[in-house]
Amino acid sequence: MKCFSYPVDSLPGLIEAARELLEDTSYPTVREWRARGGRVLGHFQVYFPEEIADAAGWLPVKIHGARIEPRHSDARFGSYLCSILKTSLELELGEHLTLDLFVSHPICDAARNLAAIWGRNVLHPCSILYLPQNPNSAASAGYLHEEYARVKREIETIDGRAVSDDALRDSIAVFNQNRALLRRVYALRRTEPWKLSVDESYVLVALGGILPRREHNVLLATALALAGARAAVERDLLRVVFEGGFCEQPPLELLRTIAQSCYVVDDDLLIGLRWLTSDVDAHGDPLRALARAYIDQSSYSPVQHDLRKPKERMLLERIHASGAHAAILTAAKMCEPGLDEQVAYARALDAERIPYFVSEFEERMSSFDHLQIQLETFVENVLFD
Repeated sequence: MKCFSYPVDSLPGLIEAARELLEDTSYPTVREWRARGGRVLGHFQVYFPEEIADAAGWLPVKIHGARIEPRHSDARFGSYLCSILKTSLELELGEHLTLDLFVSHPICDAARNLAAIWGRNVLHPCSILYLPQNPNSAASAGYLHEEYARVKREIETIDGRAVSDDALRDSIAVFNQNRALLRRVYALRRTEPWKLSVDESYVLVALGGILPRREHNVLLATALALAGARAAVERDLLRVVFEGGFCEQPPLELLRTIAQSCYVVDDDLLIGLRWLTSDVDAHGDPLRALARAYIDQSSYSPVQHDLRKPKERMLLERIHASGAHAAILTAAKMCEPGLDEQVAYARALDAERIPYFVSEFEERMSSFDHLQIQLETFVENVLFD
C-alpha cells in the first residue's frame, strides 16, 4: 500500500495532487506511516544523510516550516528570528506532526540552539549533527564518519535493533536512483523549461521530504515520462537562476508568480535533497562513503565553507551551465546568511555584467502583486535593453 495516491496518466493531475499533499499541514503520509507502526526522524534544513534513517526502516522527514501561525512556538523564540524556526517547532507543539527523533544542524547562529529548544518542549530525543565547518581539512571525512556513526547509534538505541551495513548499502542504492531522477528533472528544466515550470518542479521534488524514497522514485519516473511527452509551446521568456532558497522555502504562489514572467532554469530550492551531486559508492563502508560524498560530491551553499567551491564562482557556473541570462537573488527575512550572501553574489554578477533582481520573502507571504509588477519591469528592461 502506498502512502500517496495520484493519477498516473495526467501531469496536471499528478502535480495538483502533489501540491495538495505538500500544503496539507496534517502530514497525511507521515500519519499513514506511523499508523503502520513506522518510526519517523525529522531533520532541519539544510542536509541530513537520510540513508541512515531509511536503512533503519524509519521515514526521514525534511522539516522546513509551514504556512501556519506559530501560536505555541512564538514564545520560545525571539521576535527577530526567521519564521522557519518557529513554524517548524509549531508543527509538533500544534500536533501537526509526531516524531521519534529530531536532528538539527548549527547552520547559523539562530539554528545552533534549535535542538536544545526542541528538547525542552517535546518528549522524544533531539540531537545535533555537527557537519564539518572546514571540509578542506584532511581530517574532515574521518570526523564526519564518526558523527554519522553517532547518529546511527542514536537511532539504534531508540529502535532497539542494529542497522546493518547491507541495509545501508541498499538505502544508498535507492537514494542514488533518487538523485539521478532529480538530476533528470533539472536537466529538463534547463533544456525544455516550458515543459516543467519551477513551481511544478518544486512540488515534485519537495515530496521527497515526506514520502518513502522508493515511492518518491516511482512518482518522479512517472512525472518525467509525462513531462517529456507534454505538448507545451515555448514562450519568449527570460531564462533566470533562482538563488536564496537553501533553508526557509518561499511560498508556492511566489514561485508561480515568477514562472509567469521567467523560465527558472536552475535554483537552490530544497538543495538538501539534491546536496550530493553524483552517486555515492554503494560498496565498502557505507558510512565512510556517505561522509566522503559530503566532502567531495556536494553542492555549494552559504552554510558550507569550502574553499574549493567559492559561492560567487559557483553561482556564475550555475548561470552559465543552465544558459540563464539573469539571476533572481532572494533571501528569507531575518536570514543573516542569506542576506550576507546577496552582497557577494551581487558584486560577482556586476563584475560579469549579468543582470539580477533582488528580493526577500517569508513563508507566510500572501500578497504577490507588487513583486509581479517589479519582476515584469525587470524582465522588460533586460529583454529590451
